[in-house]
Amino acid sequence: MASNEEPRSAAEIVAAEWSAVLSFGPDRIDPAVPRAAYTHPPLRQLYPMVSHGVLYLSRCTQWPWTRDVGTAHPLVKGGYRVRRESDKTLLGEVDTVEKAYELVAAHLPEGCGPAIDGTPDDL
Repeated sequence: MASNEEPRSAAEIVAAEWSAVLSFGPDRIDPAVPRAAYTHPPLRQLYPMVSHGVLYLSRCTQWPWTRDVGTAHPLVKGGYRVRRESDKTLLGEVDTVEKAYELVAAHLPEGCGPAIDGTPDDL
C-alpha cells in the first residue's frame, strides 16, 4: 500500500474477498456454493475463504479466523452436512446448497455482525 493510501475498511476487505471467491472456477469450488451463501445478506458481511473445495465464513478478516459460523461440507452421496466447528454442533444434513446456507444463516452466533478487520481476540 502506498503511503498516501487510506487503509481499507473491514467492509471493503470483505467485499474484495467475496468478489474473488465468487469468480473462482470449479477447480477451486463449485461456483453454486459461494453464490448460494452470497444470497443471504448476513453471510455476505462475513469474510469468505475457500479451502479444499469448502467455503468457510469468519467474523474477522485475519488469521486465525473464527470457527463459530456453520460450514457446509459436501457429502459423497449428495447434499451437505452443516457443522459449526467451534463446538462440533451438527446443524443438519440437507439436500441442496441453498438449504445448507439457509441453515448457516439461521444459526449465526449471537451478536454476529459484519466481519471486523482483526482476529478473534479483537471481537
